[in-house]
Amino acid sequence: MSDFESAVERYLAAWNETDPHLRRKAVEQAFAADVRYVDPLAAVEGHAALDGLIGAVQGQFPGLVFSSGGPVDAHHQQGRFTWRLGPAGEEPVVIGFDVAELGPDGRIRTVLGFLDRVPALG
Repeated sequence: MSDFESAVERYLAAWNETDPHLRRKAVEQAFAADVRYVDPLAAVEGHAALDGLIGAVQGQFPGLVFSSGGPVDAHHQQGRFTWRLGPAGEEPVVIGFDVAELGPDGRIRTVLGFLDRVPALG
């Protein structure tokens, strides 16, 4: 398994951890202290802000889980990967892809997120 594949596994684990204390630890293990996370709906920096964002997303989509949508495509210290959010083992409700940059310690320092499928509002 590549360093980037391991980083993405830690990334997904942090987004799936629902216990606030364990989630904060997972965020600290997966992301650099000065992480910058940007997607069409959010822009945050640092562990506390990212942890808060993850908690808010879990509140919006209770019971759903993030999973990998395919292989990680990486070179140098950057990579892109598709993720899915939905009921375990079922069709995802949301699909997106992220471009991430690893820091020297192997933790993710930047995430640029894109949403490919989102639920209809209303």
